[in-house]
Amino acid sequence: MVRQGRTPGGQPERFRATGPNRPTMTVEVERTFEVDAPVEEVWALLSDPEYRARAVSVAESYDVDGDVTIWNISIPVPLVRGTVAVRTRDVERDPPRYVKFVGNSKVLTVTGEHELSATEGGTRVRNRFVVDGKLPGVEGFFERNVGKEFENIRRAVSNSVQSVDED
Repeated sequence: MVRQGRTPGGQPERFRATGPNRPTMTVEVERTFEVDAPVEEVWALLSDPEYRARAVSVAESYDVDGDVTIWNISIPVPLVRGTVAVRTRDVERDPPRYVKFVGNSKVLTVTGEHELSATEGGTRVRNRFVVDGKLPGVEGFFERNVGKEFENIRRAVSNSVQSVDED
């Protein structure tokens, strides 16, 4: 099922969610915003795994182990007590334009992409996330809260470069 919705700024937002009668429980969301800063400055932020971990609201803490960043997340879904360790790793990088990372845990797999392109006044940031829930309720939690997660990314970049405008 694909649903098209609108973000608070009126931008289209797509969700694909599958449920218990389907083989996986997946949420896909994409959102774009513009930043009044050069691509290289935005790249320095979004290509940093620690920076990304700090922007995730459900990450209570994170640890770095070589090229792996472990997000210790807390999500209020049945069968999940305490925090879950999500081992994230960059799987594709094309500086200063594109980074893709994948995170795996016992309850979910997340794939995130940040694609940067120069605009006349700065940088366009396209964010895409796919969350595959391995337990019931995981995809629903992220479907309900993904807007907040994108806003956290936008706000974190905004606080670092001072000026962000949504499409």
